[in-house]
Formats: sequence, structure tokens, C-alpha cells
Amino acid sequence: MGAFYYATLYAGVVQRTSFEGASCSVAQCLEVVGEWWSLLIVRDAFLGVTRFDDFQARLGISRNILTRRLNHLVDSGILRRVPYQDHPPRSEYRLTSKGRDLWHVVAAIRQWGDRWAAPGGPPVETRHTACGHVVTAVPSCSHCGEPLDARSVTAIRGPGGTAADFDRTRLAPAGSRSR
Repeated sequence: MGAFYYATLYAGVVQRTSFEGASCSVAQCLEVVGEWWSLLIVRDAFLGVTRFDDFQARLGISRNILTRRLNHLVDSGILRRVPYQDHPPRSEYRLTSKGRDLWHVVAAIRQWGDRWAAPGGPPVETRHTACGHVVTAVPSCSHCGEPLDARSVTAIRGPGGTAADFDRTRLAPAGSRSR
């Protein structure tokens, strides 16, 4: 038996668990765009790809999987269908406001890939339209403007959180909110 058989067998035995009921914003995001094709479709939508055949050609994805992923992204409010032809009926897929909010997620993943998985340099760079310079997206504090990284922030319980969200972590105790 070949590797494909065992990979297929494994995929049939191990089922992904839904994060639908999880009290975690990261898990909820993964519920919508955590499947790799979904995030690549969103990436391509940011690059201006809007038509089914163009997504398929760029991604090398089968039509049935692309159809499922596009339907899921539309049902989740990330993309919307915009008809562009009546006979036969055809639609484009455009990012919604909810979908455009994923730009920072895609940019962070791309920048990580540029640093750790692109030995020849970034395949795509981002140019700031206003000033024309190639940029790196840097998260900053919404209050003081300082750059943020994992060492400069502490997780605290938010209004939708519970004490259980901090079980088995080294995070700040629940209720230690400041400012």
C-alpha cells in the first residue's frame, strides 16, 4: 500500500472537532478560516481574485472543494456573491467588511512565512498606498502607540471570559484588569 492510501485512511479516522461552542476568539476564528484552503482563498481575495476559475487556477484546488470552501466563506459572512453574468449565471466573490478585517491575520501569517519559510525573500511585498513605501505591518498599542509583541502584553479576562479560560495557564489571574 502507498503513502496516499495511509494518508487517506488516517484522514478518514481522525475527525476535526468543531470549535463552535468554544469560549475562545481564536477558536471561533479557526472555525471560519482555519481550514488551509479557506485562508488561501481569503489571501487571494486580498490580491484581487474574484472569480471561481481564477481561484481554481491559482490554487490548484479541485472544483468541488473550492465550491464548498467558497460556500462556507459566504455563509460565514467573509465573502459575498456578486452576480456578473446572467446566461449562464455567474458570480464574483468579494470580501465583506468581516472578510477585510482578516487582513491583519493574513499579513501576520505572510510576514511569518517571509521570515521563516522564504529563503529567497518575500514572494509578495506590501506597499503603503499613501506614501509608496514597502512596509511591514506592526501591531501597536491603541492607547500609547508603542509596538506590541508577545513580551509586551499580558492576557487578562475579557467581558466574555470565564475563570476556566485561564485554567492551566501562566496568564494573569481573572479580574486583574487595569485602566
